[in-house]
Amino acid sequence: MSDEVTEITPEAVQSAVSAALDAIAAAGDTAALKAARAAHTAEGSPLARLNARMREVPPERKAEFGKLIGSGRARVNQALAAREAELDAAETAARLEAERVDVTAVATRSRVGARHPLTLLQEQIGDIFVGMGWEIAEGPELEHEWYNFDALNLDPDHPARQMQDTFYVDPPERHLVMRTQTSPVQMRSMLTRELPIYVISPGRVFRTDEYDATHLPVFTQVEGLVVDKGITMAHLKGTLDHLARQLFGAEAKTRLRTNYFPFTEPSAEFDLWHPTFKDGPRWIEWGGCGMVNPNVLRAAGIDPEVYSGFAFGIGVERALMFRSDVQDMRDMAEGDIRFSEQFGMVV
Repeated sequence: MSDEVTEITPEAVQSAVSAALDAIAAAGDTAALKAARAAHTAEGSPLARLNARMREVPPERKAEFGKLIGSGRARVNQALAAREAELDAAETAARLEAERVDVTAVATRSRVGARHPLTLLQEQIGDIFVGMGWEIAEGPELEHEWYNFDALNLDPDHPARQMQDTFYVDPPERHLVMRTQTSPVQMRSMLTRELPIYVISPGRVFRTDEYDATHLPVFTQVEGLVVDKGITMAHLKGTLDHLARQLFGAEAKTRLRTNYFPFTEPSAEFDLWHPTFKDGPRWIEWGGCGMVNPNVLRAAGIDPEVYSGFAFGIGVERALMFRSDVQDMRDMAEGDIRFSEQFGMVV
């Protein structure tokens, strides 16, 4: 804008008013209108500069020029008010249209998510043992060979250490594996916790099993460990019977069959008597157990002459099959929401 002050003339006033009206009409939104207001009505605008020249007008002509400038400023202010109302109405209409809700439209039905039935069963098992005063222990899924094998009394040439059973992680010199059981958590518990120890260790484990109706390469285990003075197989059997009754009903029970595991001695497979199978009550294999091998206690720095303990492990997928008559383990792993819906959508 020029610093030269225009003389007050009808033409100068009309020119300033016309420029203001054109700018107001061209404003497409309230921000542009605000800029036009500042340019044509604020201090330093053409009309304001003309009004400032009124002090130089002879007294006999002040009324004439005052009326001329006042009329021009009134026209500009009226145009501003009218354009502001138009823009406010248009912007309000646009906002309402953007926020419009069709109340006659069919509502979008979103499916509610929920935890997987395996997770719920794992938590239920955890609650059973917490109710008995036990603690829940966790550990890494990527595990060192010493925790997964050596500390559990598995010799270097044991078949379980071969590639066909274990996922080894490169580079080999780091001696890392995807844990094949949650027993390493038991060893970590014996190394870090004060005696006595009563813990369960739930979690995922990894083996190079086939992916079929009864096997998964990634599945869920819950293992239990007790280390205390005077622990016997009778305590182990009572614990397993209590777990069976809590999960499968008052008639459920367990039995032990002699077996061999490097980390327990004596060792046993244990079967579940399930009274509600569709094809009738029967015994079915459920897991492994036994008294903690003295070599395992020594590896954890525990004197086997003073302390003894028991350990057991169960597959959560197998327990879900027993409880719910699931015939194919792959249904548990494929993430189909229709599978979870059968168990109730528990959040």
